[in-house]
Amino acid sequence: MSEFKQELIHFPASRMIDVAKALSSDVRVRILEALAEKPMSVSQLADALGVAQPTVSINVQILEQAELVESRTGAGREKICSVSYRSILLELPSRPGDGLSRTEEIHMPIGMFSHCSVQPPCGLAARDGSGIGSPDDPRAFYMPERTDAALLWFSGSGYLEYYFANPMPPGVELAELCVRAELCSEAPGFKQDWPSDITVSINDCPLGTWTSPGDFGDRKGRFSPDRWRGNTEYGQLTEWRVTGSGSTVNGEPSEGTTIEQLKLAFNQPVRVRLEVRADTANRRGLNLFGSGFGDHPQDIVLSFVRRIEREE
Repeated sequence: MSEFKQELIHFPASRMIDVAKALSSDVRVRILEALAEKPMSVSQLADALGVAQPTVSINVQILEQAELVESRTGAGREKICSVSYRSILLELPSRPGDGLSRTEEIHMPIGMFSHCSVQPPCGLAARDGSGIGSPDDPRAFYMPERTDAALLWFSGSGYLEYYFANPMPPGVELAELCVRAELCSEAPGFKQDWPSDITVSINDCPLGTWTSPGDFGDRKGRFSPDRWRGNTEYGQLTEWRVTGSGSTVNGEPSEGTTIEQLKLAFNQPVRVRLEVRADTANRRGLNLFGSGFGDHPQDIVLSFVRRIEREE
């Protein structure tokens, strides 16, 4: 019997790019067709489609990021996939500048940081909930296996810094940059009331500080694996945005940093830092969730929005 959600879901123009990319592949469309009647494991999908299992896994992850497919861990720790919705409604762009050509997004796996400073308790976990390296050993953050992390955490103060490519051609003006990530504080085990001040900076310019209210573990995370028990389970999806007039955190004005102050260059990386500063009031670390953990099927997302003159 189908487990689809019955409601009609409205996707605005700003979400079209994720959905359009997800539906642009014949393999991904075939996956949705195969899941039409019942949930299936990744190995069952591979058999039904006649496609290699690693190929299915990669394409399922893309469908998860677009929120067209959701997964849970079944018996034997195998991923069980199901379609999220029976129907979706895409809102086509109604004005110049509202369409697909305006926004470019880069999804960065959380383990692909270029620099870090962490202190124990700290650690990394893979998508199946197994640990990467030794627990509470900062050396694990320098192991090659860190690139497979779907959850990472550190206590106290510290930072993670990621280098993003600038996808905009020379001479293109940006209207805004947006960083989205699922985060929470870090406590032993978990603690719902455990505030931590998390700051995002781009090219050393602070965009603002979000105070996470706690380290959340009171329920299972939507995508957290079953073998991961008694610890942090999910975070809150948080957004930092910078424009020509300043920056915001979850839509609320924060720092006075403007996009011009970032000194972006097409041939230079965009350095995004997530940090709990040593001089902040609430130094209670952070948990950072990737696409295989928590409530949201995404890694760190950096969105570039072009400045397009509107036609009258």
